[in-house]
Amino acid sequence: MPLTTQAMKSFRDHAALGLLCFSAGLALSASAQSDSMDTFGGDPDSSKFILIPPDEPDWTRHFRIGAMVALNINADFKTKGTFNISGNNAANGIYDDGYVRTDDTGNAGKLTSFWGYNHASQYDSGANTLTMHGASSYATSGSASSDGSAFPGFDMAYGDNIWYWKHARVGWEFGFGLLPISITQNSTMPATINQTAYVFGSGNTVVPGPGYQGGPSGEGPLISGKPSSTPTSTTDGTVTSSRELNVMLYTFRLGPAFYWDLNEYFGMQLGAGPAFGIVSGSYRFKDIITTSTGTTKNAGSFDFTDLTYGGYVNGTLLYHIINDADLYLEARAKTSTRRSGNEEAAEGFLGRECP
Repeated sequence: MPLTTQAMKSFRDHAALGLLCFSAGLALSASAQSDSMDTFGGDPDSSKFILIPPDEPDWTRHFRIGAMVALNINADFKTKGTFNISGNNAANGIYDDGYVRTDDTGNAGKLTSFWGYNHASQYDSGANTLTMHGASSYATSGSASSDGSAFPGFDMAYGDNIWYWKHARVGWEFGFGLLPISITQNSTMPATINQTAYVFGSGNTVVPGPGYQGGPSGEGPLISGKPSSTPTSTTDGTVTSSRELNVMLYTFRLGPAFYWDLNEYFGMQLGAGPAFGIVSGSYRFKDIITTSTGTTKNAGSFDFTDLTYGGYVNGTLLYHIINDADLYLEARAKTSTRRSGNEEAAEGFLGRECP
């Protein structure tokens, strides 16, 4: 269905993410002080990379976990093509501006009491006919943007240190993030609508005024139970759409990490490397198609999964609150490449690390 293709392409090509996130946790001491290096003969003033022995107590593994909040997420929605309408059921006698159905007598004499209509223009007293209308499809083209609110998520990372370099430690870090995103968008677009007219004979029946709704009893004003003609035409109208995109974003990153102490209380870490993500979600839409003769509804949904890949760069400021525990504030920038474009994101984290 064209709408499916456009919605998935819209998410791949036009979703722009700007993330600011916060997290909290506990950590082993991340300091690289000279006294720990002296225990195996290291020199903090040396320009050489010094391997940290596996049995050295400062062979620090760190683990952090926390919550994050993502801000400034927006998406563009595009709709283009011709779409079938799944709303009113003309085959069952339900039309955009009325109904003509089989009554309890089985439409004895080919007449039914189970009918109703909405507008005076549907009744032609000269021809003794009542016309119902049913839209079968519409063609439209347009786009609209929607800005999301703050989205809470989850982030965690694990890493290790391999070398000393002066007052810094050099190691690696692997991170995982989980971010649910939900964006809704409402818009109204002009459309060309394919419509069928269903003409019913009213005979000598005195037709009640517009808004009449007859029941299935077989009693009351009777009209023909089947249309005498069904001409098809096109007409101008509008499509009012409500679209909802629900996505779960799973991100993975792995790269080198560089850490050093700024003073007794503060430390800093820099990292960079490859990253990839899995985007899994659903797209739902509800349309109201309006013409001069009535309205009908169209709705649907689909699920999708996509893969992104790229790289990241992050910087982390740590505050040593107690021995072996840090609070941290992290900013991260990353680029993700899909089949048809690039996506950039900036992320930040506030929290604590833990072993």
